[in-house]
Amino acid sequence: MDTLVVIFWILAGIIIYTYLGYGLVLYVLLRIKRIFSKKSNVLLAEKDLPEVTLLVAAYNEQDYVKNKIENTRKLNYPKEKLHQIWVTDGSNDNTPDLLKEYGDVEVLHKPERNGKIAAMNRAIKFVKTPIVIFSDANTLLGEESIMKIAQMFSNPKVGCVSGEKRIFNAEEEAASAAGEGLYWKYESALKRWDAELYSAVGAAGELFAIRTELYNEVEPDTLLDDFIISLRVAMRGFKIDYDPEAYAIETASANVKEELKRKIRIAAGGIQSVVRLYPLLNIFKYGILSFQYISHRVLRWTITPLCLLLILLVNIVLATDSTPFLVILILQILFYVFALTGWLLENKKLKVKIFFIPYYFFIMNYAVFMGFGRYLKKSQSVNWERAKRA
Repeated sequence: MDTLVVIFWILAGIIIYTYLGYGLVLYVLLRIKRIFSKKSNVLLAEKDLPEVTLLVAAYNEQDYVKNKIENTRKLNYPKEKLHQIWVTDGSNDNTPDLLKEYGDVEVLHKPERNGKIAAMNRAIKFVKTPIVIFSDANTLLGEESIMKIAQMFSNPKVGCVSGEKRIFNAEEEAASAAGEGLYWKYESALKRWDAELYSAVGAAGELFAIRTELYNEVEPDTLLDDFIISLRVAMRGFKIDYDPEAYAIETASANVKEELKRKIRIAAGGIQSVVRLYPLLNIFKYGILSFQYISHRVLRWTITPLCLLLILLVNIVLATDSTPFLVILILQILFYVFALTGWLLENKKLKVKIFFIPYYFFIMNYAVFMGFGRYLKKSQSVNWERAKRA
């Protein structure tokens, strides 16, 4: 029994550290760092701003073309320094034709569909600017987003900049929107603290930028292109910076079933990324970056979901002759009852979000198991299956 108690608390420690403890550690480290260093902001004059290329890989995005182009034209950045390239490989709707109506957009198209990363690898050869900014067709950018990103590259140590993904919020939301929105708010805080401490750990595919010269072609079967590209830049000694005011906004998934499709793909891509970025696990070589990477990403995609399953089983055994462990078991069961209630109320719009957070948390971790299975069977297609949006 003593061994089981030790195992229980080890499992509990890993779970708590992954979802709450790491954030607390980051906060404390930042408080200490701020005592000894002051943040200095160097703003570039308009004449010194770099030319940038907004690169959009789009597959059958005809419904979003007009809004995306109009949004881009309204961005606060010198028009002569902002270029647009859309690569529409494989699209068989009106996306390429609609784009050709805009004279300030360079359109790259071929009929074969080989996945997003293949399209990005092809399109990067046409980028002539020192900075390339990747964005999705179905996201709208904040007016100052490109300006914020460009200013960060004034620091020569910055090789990549991640924007923030935001979710349209409503006062009354279904489970997917409520859970996803709250999750991204917490993620945003962690990314902000990561970047201030040393480097953000990965970039948001909805909006991120790198120095064009640092782009290396990525394996064509890569599932998380944004994550692999940004972390490989960091492994070369550059910082991934982050500014929540450089943001891309989109609607949440239509329901949790649609969000689950996206999460399973991300989980499969996460396992693939951990395997491909295995040198980054060497904390003696990469130091703080490895610490951040393991704490913020690796644990979530590997060990911690398994710990959630094991701790429930161990708790059941311990609860048979221990009142404290019986109370903990009841709390665990109550949490999953809340998750089940969130599932039952999934498509109802409510102001009370208490049930949706446990449900979304459960779905996130369930997706890891499903994604791990897909990775092992190599059944996850490199082509995105678009999740329906609210």
